[in-house]
Amino acid sequence: MKQQEITKLSVEDVKSRLADFSEQLSKMKLTHSVAPMENPIQIRMVRKTIARLHTELTKREAQA
Repeated sequence: MKQQEITKLSVEDVKSRLADFSEQLSKMKLTHSVAPMENPIQIRMVRKTIARLHTELTKREAQA
């Protein structure tokens, strides 16, 4: 998910996506620890998306 897409979302959407991606990350980590994933770079991509969502949420709370 790119930053441009994130800025178009509402605050509730950002929070729901953040929860979804956090859940997805924990599942991916567990799966990867049991058996190596084909593409472990996906973990890094999800982690960066979570960071982008956190940043956008913090930025919006600071403006309010």
